[in-house]
Amino acid sequence: MASLDNPFTCHASTSPTKLTQNQLQERVAQTLRKIEEQESTYETITIGQLISMRASTHYSTTAVDVFERGERATYSEMDLASNRYAHALRSLGVRKCDRIGVMLSNRIEFPILWFAIAKLGAVMVPIDIRYTPREIEHVLNDTQAKFAIVDETAWTVFSAMEPWPQHLGKERVLLVGQLSDRTAITLDELVKDVKDSPVEEDIRADDLLDIQFTSGTTGFPKGCMLTHDYWGVSSYQAACMDGQPYRRYLTTNMFSYGDAKQALLKSYRQGGTLYLAASLSPTRFISSLKHHCIEWCYFPDAVARHAESVGEDGGTSLIQTLTWGFSPDMVRKFRKRFRVRTQDAFGMTEIGFGTQMPNDLDEMADSGSVGIRAQFRDLRLMNDDGTPTPVGEVGELWVSGRGIFKGYWNRPEANAGSFEGEWFKTGDLLRRDEFGFHWLVGRKKDVIRRSGDNIAAREVEAVVREIPDIADVAAVPVRDAKSGEEVKIYVELREGVVPGDMLVQRIVEHARSNLAVYKMPRYISFIPVLPRTSASNKVLKRKLVAVSDPLAGAYDTEEKRWR
Repeated sequence: MASLDNPFTCHASTSPTKLTQNQLQERVAQTLRKIEEQESTYETITIGQLISMRASTHYSTTAVDVFERGERATYSEMDLASNRYAHALRSLGVRKCDRIGVMLSNRIEFPILWFAIAKLGAVMVPIDIRYTPREIEHVLNDTQAKFAIVDETAWTVFSAMEPWPQHLGKERVLLVGQLSDRTAITLDELVKDVKDSPVEEDIRADDLLDIQFTSGTTGFPKGCMLTHDYWGVSSYQAACMDGQPYRRYLTTNMFSYGDAKQALLKSYRQGGTLYLAASLSPTRFISSLKHHCIEWCYFPDAVARHAESVGEDGGTSLIQTLTWGFSPDMVRKFRKRFRVRTQDAFGMTEIGFGTQMPNDLDEMADSGSVGIRAQFRDLRLMNDDGTPTPVGEVGELWVSGRGIFKGYWNRPEANAGSFEGEWFKTGDLLRRDEFGFHWLVGRKKDVIRRSGDNIAAREVEAVVREIPDIADVAAVPVRDAKSGEEVKIYVELREGVVPGDMLVQRIVEHARSNLAVYKMPRYISFIPVLPRTSASNKVLKRKLVAVSDPLAGAYDTEEKRWR
């Protein structure tokens, strides 16, 4: 348990001490000078260089511990194993810039493969283990992936793709694990007797490393082009947020998403150990913290709410946590229970961190603010007409700076609409005060956020709209105490079609076959006519969201009953 006299946990047991305006202004100025100093001392590095460097300085320290699978590797073993994997992939035909689809669960092979791909100068295309054949095919076809690496648990779903991606040769698909009826070569077979010597390849910081798919507003996910420099800068931002180098980090995020990879590189920069959970379990999360003496983690709000509801003992080894989106009241309760420092921030796949609440401004921890500008980030709030938003008013956040993504893969129209010169338009609405603190107000994007996952409403709508009896559909968020938001769809039927249980089941079965489980609509309502604008005929979702009781008369697909 963190001690109260630890300088990095001061004020953690109560609400942070408040400052006068003059004190706050001076503290912000000092913090900005510190951020500028951190920017000036940053050293450009590729991921392969970081891996090799840390292997020489912390060779016998455990780098990754997938504790629920009993799999772990030291910094030296991660370096040597990723060398072997890289040589093996090269023998399969992988070359610099080749795209490789990787569909794995949280297991030790996943980070090793990422490092191997980085050393080859190839590009990883991570695929959510929960994707359906349709979603997998979209990602692989969109990126023209020539190779794929697939988990044994996903083999059946992956093999069910129809049509098969045109650039992916079936002989270039590797299996991780064992299956009795498989026809593909396994990763273990490929790396058998392969050397672990250093990999020779000319890798530069601006070389592409990942095409990370993220939900947006245009239907199916878009691929964010992330370079070595993106990961170098974003992991540096994350490490700069730490009050001190920590020894034990925990992530429960899937390694196919950016947060887990950033946590790994953050830990690498500090020479710590990343404990990688198989999945998020609110009931096991805190026991994992205690058992492994975790000092830093991203603390999910669902776990915090569960801890508060059951009166969980907050005695842990935690020193600091990242608490995305906690309300001020939840921050105060959390700090009182766990007696640790909390931080909020604003970030997204496209930019890494845009803002952060530095440790030096801990007095603002329970203000609801997401902080001031992060390292290497310039921020603007802009009105719809392209003019700057005045202090105190709400505008769209535009971001520029070193290491942001290089745009969306194969999406020229999306790139044209998302950038104004060097400035990326986030689509998120924020407010800024005179000191430079930002508050997240809402999203321009039509995205539903369920249990930390971003779900594009238009993707859900596009799938449900395929059912012949449906004229149109609108997906909207519904507040939920457990998941934050749930997906509700309003269904407008074709003339003569009668709503009922059989149609509900058709919708559920079709959605389940074509959407990952976390994108499934929780609630279904039938509506005679969707509200629309008179000029453009666009659906007025604000009217659907504003209903007083959004669950009244809806079918609950989890409880399997009408409400």
